[in-house]
This record gives sequence, C-alpha cells and structure tokens, in this order.
Amino acid sequence: DLVCERICGLARIVRSNALAGMENVALWHERDISHSSVERMILPDSTMILYYLLRKTTGLIDALLVYPQNMAGNMEKTKGLFFSQSVLLALIRGGLTREDAYKRVQRVSMECWKTGQDFKSAVEQDADIRSRLSDKELQGCFDIHAQLRNVNRIFQRAGLLP
Repeated sequence: DLVCERICGLARIVRSNALAGMENVALWHERDISHSSVERMILPDSTMILYYLLRKTTGLIDALLVYPQNMAGNMEKTKGLFFSQSVLLALIRGGLTREDAYKRVQRVSMECWKTGQDFKSAVEQDADIRSRLSDKELQGCFDIHAQLRNVNRIFQRAGLLP
C-alpha cells in the first residue's frame, strides 16, 4: 500500500487550500462572493482531507515496526558519513564559508564512499580539516548523543512523552 505517498500528495492539497484562504485575508473588509465561494470549497474539503490524513497517519504509526539493531547496522554501513553535516557546521563556525567547508567535507566524504574508509579516521587524517578544528571540536562532531539531544523534547512537544 502506498499510504505515505497518499499522505504526502493530499498534504499538498491542504497546503494549497491554505494559500487560497490566505488570499481572502487581504479583502476581509470588502467581502464579496469571491470570498464565500472559496471558503465553501476549501473549508469542507480541507477538514475532510485532514481527518483522512490523521486517520491514515495514526494507522501508519500504530503499525510501524522498529528494529533498533537494524537501524544501528544501517548507520554503521555508512562508516560515519552521517556525521558529515556536523563537520561541515564546525568548519563554518570556525570561519570558513559554507561553500569552502562543503568542498572540504565533500572531498573527504566522497573518498570514504569510494574506498569504504571510516569517515572519522579520514577526517582525522585530513590536514586541511584538522588545521581548522581542535581535538575537542572534532570529537564533538562525532558525538552521537549530541546528534540525538533533542529527540525527547521533540517527542514531548508531539505529546508522545510526558
């Protein structure tokens, strides 16, 4: 079943209905038939679509199977490449432009992708990147706990944790 694709597609319709509603705002003081005709279409359509989307999303999440060991294995297959954004941002904080930082990280990442080398080892061996990051900054780039630090807060905001 293509539930996720349906959810994404119908979400576009709701967003486009929101745009039509926002176009009504500019003329609230001059209400004419153009306002009510839009509202007669987008309000019932949007509420029905949203109800459907919520039911489908809830069903999807209820049936979701999570395999933490497989997730960890998939992350390990990248040999740490998912930390490349942290290295990029550290280089930018260190004074490089985004473009220059991107070129450096991309060069090392692509080499790791081709050779299978561990990304952290490659970064540690790259003189250009090493000259711009202290040992502490570099270690911070590869801290998985820093990557996940806001997960509980996100779940709390979504009402999924107390």
